[in-house]
Amino acid sequence: MMRAVARPIFALALTLIVGLAGCASQPVPPLDRSVPPAWRNALSPAAAAPDLKGWWQGFDDAGLDALVARALAENLGLRAATERLRAARVLRAHALDAYLPYLRAHAEDEYSPSDSASYLVSGFDAIWELGLFGRSEGTTRMLQAEAADAEDGMAGAEVSLVAEVVADYLLLGAAQERLTLLSRARVLHEQQLSLLKLRADLGLASPLDVAETESDVAHARATEASGHQQVDAVAAQLALLLGRNTPESAWLDGGRLARLKVTAIPAAPAELLRTRPEIRRAEAAVLAAAGAAELARADRLPSVGIGGSIRWSTLQSYNARVAPSTFEIPGVGPLVDVPLFDWGLRRARAVSNSYLLNAATLDYREAVLRGIAEVETALGNLQRDTLRETEAENAAQALQRGASATTRRAELQLASPLETNAAALAALDGELALIDARSERGVSYVALYKALGGAPRPPLGLP
Repeated sequence: MMRAVARPIFALALTLIVGLAGCASQPVPPLDRSVPPAWRNALSPAAAAPDLKGWWQGFDDAGLDALVARALAENLGLRAATERLRAARVLRAHALDAYLPYLRAHAEDEYSPSDSASYLVSGFDAIWELGLFGRSEGTTRMLQAEAADAEDGMAGAEVSLVAEVVADYLLLGAAQERLTLLSRARVLHEQQLSLLKLRADLGLASPLDVAETESDVAHARATEASGHQQVDAVAAQLALLLGRNTPESAWLDGGRLARLKVTAIPAAPAELLRTRPEIRRAEAAVLAAAGAAELARADRLPSVGIGGSIRWSTLQSYNARVAPSTFEIPGVGPLVDVPLFDWGLRRARAVSNSYLLNAATLDYREAVLRGIAEVETALGNLQRDTLRETEAENAAQALQRGASATTRRAELQLASPLETNAAALAALDGELALIDARSERGVSYVALYKALGGAPRPPLGLP
């Protein structure tokens, strides 16, 4: 009779479960992806622009290309980000495993209340949580968001790594060129001091002129020492980026600043939504917040599943005349957990997560606007640094022409050696200013492509 009653109840429960399976989850809120049609500070395409995935090739420097490749393979932070990406992808591959049937075996010893018998209970339990009311969708969204965040985190690490390597390479070349010029300037100052001392002995120069020149020599020596220190510091930073404990000796030898060969950029504002890791991470945060809101909403509704078990119970009586007996009890049926009263805690969690979802959508829009602003700023800086480099080059050429003319005058006995030294020092100052302008333009180019999010994408072969 009990079986006759249970069958219609079980059939009704199954019908209810099938009906509930059609409950749709809440959609992810729409995101404001609007961007300007073009860059306000766009550069004129004076040369072919490199691809975003290899933007550093705009310097046309084989040494830089090799260094970037080594950094992408050896940097410790990037390798750690790769491991985090692997971990997130493993979990994403099992996003719905919690809503599949699982089986467990158990065995335990129980005693009767009178302690006159013991029961050895063993069996198998099967439970299938159906993940209705958006539970499975919410879980999937959260794990997908974690994997996407890990992927974008790795992309962001690559962006920062490549930008730092290129910037440090430029600064190292600039520091080495500056050091060469500072050494020449120090020699010229020392020669000038010797000439002034000779003129002072002849009564043709004042002690004040000699003292000022001695001060210039001391300053030139200190500046040259600072140049050595700058080379060592940048080389040490490069070693850190490549996961090395000491810089390579080749980095400390005389080098030259890599010259930027292009000025154009290949990306439109809409490309930021695809290439900039910060924007993609903000989008993943929206997906995670939507998943959390879905789970919080589902917690206010019944949890429905199907359970089954087979148990064997062996009775062992302490009365020796009673033989042990074994009973088998199979069973299967619906599992329903209905929340009734919890002082409004589940509702508060649902409301709280809805606010967090709204905040995530606003954060996404802010990430888009911040990306646009950073690119516009970088474009403006690159324009100004390009103009500054052009003017610094014109000034350096003018000073070099003046130094050459003074040298010719000295050969004709129309200028003194002191005038020749002064003109040469002025020409060196112009070259130093030009190196600074070129390095700053290169660093601005790096900042532009970092703002655009240009870097290699995460390798697709990871699990």
